[in-house]
Amino acid sequence: MSVASWSGSLLAWEGELSALKLRLGPLFGRRELRETAAAFLDGVLSGVERKTGWLLAEQAGAARPYRMQSLLGRSRWDADELMRGVRSYVVEALGDPDGVLVVDETGFLKKGAHSVGVGRQYSGTAGRIENCQIGVFLSYASRFGHALIDRRLYLPKDWAEDDARRATAAIPDGQCFMTKPEIARDLIAAALDADIPCAYVLADALYGSDKSLRVMLEQREQPHVLAVRSNERLMAGSFHTRSAAEIADAIAPGDWQRLAAGEGAKGPRLYDWARVRLFRLQQPGQPFDHWLLVRRSLRDPGERAYYVVFAPADVSLAELAGVAGLRWTIETCFETAKDDLGLDHCEARSWHAWHRHMTLVMVALAFLAKLRADLLRASMAKAVPDKRNERSLRLVGGRS
Repeated sequence: MSVASWSGSLLAWEGELSALKLRLGPLFGRRELRETAAAFLDGVLSGVERKTGWLLAEQAGAARPYRMQSLLGRSRWDADELMRGVRSYVVEALGDPDGVLVVDETGFLKKGAHSVGVGRQYSGTAGRIENCQIGVFLSYASRFGHALIDRRLYLPKDWAEDDARRATAAIPDGQCFMTKPEIARDLIAAALDADIPCAYVLADALYGSDKSLRVMLEQREQPHVLAVRSNERLMAGSFHTRSAAEIADAIAPGDWQRLAAGEGAKGPRLYDWARVRLFRLQQPGQPFDHWLLVRRSLRDPGERAYYVVFAPADVSLAELAGVAGLRWTIETCFETAKDDLGLDHCEARSWHAWHRHMTLVMVALAFLAKLRADLLRASMAKAVPDKRNERSLRLVGGRS
């Protein structure tokens, strides 16, 4: 008998996984398809190094990868419906009024030219222009953990406007070219429409510099902390615009505060923080306000990060610093999903197969997040809460 067996951890794993398969099984229709999806999930959660059709089939005891390949390609089931099931599962496990939505993209390196959406484009994963696919993802994070809850493949213009390639990759007729910020707006809007408990929306400068995204969130009265570039033109105190860097240059020495952006591997990640109220034509007494939030490195004061903030008017600078530090959570999701679950092992070339693979891996990631959340809740239930620390427990700190 293994330690996992007598300690109860194996039973918790097997019981929770069985419950998840039972919950999502009806979305696949036929019994054979449900069994294949369950075997796929077992495979990506296993120690198999490459989550390819052949190796997942071998892990499941099959002689050939036909059923695994059919699950992604030829079979009939709705990946978007499964994604909504994942989202509901994640919210049940991690949902909290102080939770946050984080949007970002990640790259999938490819050697050929036939996988849907592949092309020479910048990949943040590689840090350079590479032959790759780019997926835009949405994650949810709270004090209980974090997981991916939505995804969409970025379709470059040369793919969107090429009828022959569209037909070969089975790209839906209604799927036109969209910029990454436009995709992000769709994903965030769908999550907010689903009434996911969300205190803030977070994103890096590619998305934060998109004014349409900021306007959409403001119209919904959805607080956000969105990174922007140093040259972002903003109005602070007058009708004249200045760059974010110029506004930060004028911050008085006494207006900086040393605050943590969450916990890092070596303790609190300390920076100097300041904020400047941005000019907006808003009514007196409005419950929300706008700021430029600036983070300054302790080692190199010239190294700064900038954020446009829309938040309750009484929010503290310390809370904004903590919120900004939560953007790292989606990077952890990508790291786990790629290194352990095979998010980047997709061999399929079609539009629907890409989204099926990503969604099935998201199921596995959500399952792991649920297990961690259950363990955290159990440990919290045993501890005597300190009233002074209740607020600090609501946000998951970490790298920015």
